Amino acid sequence: MINSLAIAQWDVLAPFAENVGLAVVVVAFLLALGALALEIRYRRRPGNELELTAGEWNQEITEPRRYRLVGKLEFRNRNSYREVMVPVVEAQVKLLSKASVEGITCRTQIIPRHKDESPRADDYWFAYIIKPTEKTGLEIALEIQGENLEPLQTAWLQVHYETYGPEGLVLKVRHIVIPLKFPSSDSLPNWRQADCAQVLPIPTHILTPLDNPVAVVKRYVVNHAKPGDVVALSETPVAIMQEQWRHHTDVKPGWVAKRLCQFFYRTSSMSTACGLQTLVDISGPVRVIFALAVGAIAKKLFRIPGVFYQLAGEQARLIDDVTGTLPPYDQFIVLGPKDPQDVVDQIQRETGIAAAIVDANDLKAVKVLAATADVPSGFLEQALISNPAGNANEQTPLVLVRPLGIANTRPELVTNQAS
Repeated sequence: MINSLAIAQWDVLAPFAENVGLAVVVVAFLLALGALALEIRYRRRPGNELELTAGEWNQEITEPRRYRLVGKLEFRNRNSYREVMVPVVEAQVKLLSKASVEGITCRTQIIPRHKDESPRADDYWFAYIIKPTEKTGLEIALEIQGENLEPLQTAWLQVHYETYGPEGLVLKVRHIVIPLKFPSSDSLPNWRQADCAQVLPIPTHILTPLDNPVAVVKRYVVNHAKPGDVVALSETPVAIMQEQWRHHTDVKPGWVAKRLCQFFYRTSSMSTACGLQTLVDISGPVRVIFALAVGAIAKKLFRIPGVFYQLAGEQARLIDDVTGTLPPYDQFIVLGPKDPQDVVDQIQRETGIAAAIVDANDLKAVKVLAATADVPSGFLEQALISNPAGNANEQTPLVLVRPLGIANTRPELVTNQAS
């Protein structure tokens, strides 16, 4: 009797229990789907996409005991529908010199140049809202004073600013390197003899993103060139002018970089977590892992070196880790140049000089990244095998290469140079 009653009650409750169970499953599924959508929206959220430009700089005063430099910069909000606020902007300067900087002072002044707000008289930077896709200006003035400013080479300006927006509070640093010393293009070292050419290393100021390759060639090379000459630019200075570099503190190594960097030889730029992370950010972790695995098999089993660098992408062999370049770039990870073929073609169009971008070192390894069509294949490798540009502090990123057949002709200049 009891069993019959229980069965009857279950028959009544069973449909209800099934409906409740189904409802619980549906609710759980909807909650999970909502959580997933929320997570996807969070991961794809717009950040504080605020960019500070390097600006345009003018050396207003150049006196033996006083320099005054003024830069006009812009904050640009790359976020298409979110405002970003700038509560704080501060600047500090490191002077690089060939002599002691004791007794030399540098004062910075930051002046807001908003279209709807006037700057304060007390130099206080007040918090400012930059609307979506809009921009605002600011000026930074550097006042350098001392007994002898002649040895100064560059001013390394670090602009620290806070962005406050969809990503919360994010601290950022904009690095700007401003050249202070410009060597004369008339005083050059002697030509050197190579197997198939004469080569002339040409000193320049410390190149920065405020420069561009065409202007540098016009300034330092055109007055010394003949028809048939080739100007070879070192790949790292070209990358620096394109701002293809990252300060090591801005690189955040992940799981892949921290573990795989141990498989590289100690002198490789991939042997540090930050160096390898820079490549991971460009090529992606899957490609880097695949390239390392295949490269290891090729090297160990088949004695084929360099497979990793072929598979991991062009930047794998071009990245220079910290200490790989002249100060202040010795504290940055410098990538290879962007669109090198476009760069050399533009140089030739605007100066009339054949051009190439090369990666050379003291180990007699020369790699031509790009060259104009009239540069003979293999010619530059032979002419630059002694690395006349140097790997130390020569500060000669340009090398004028003159084939031996031209070296003995009259010294007329290139006739189709742009002014």
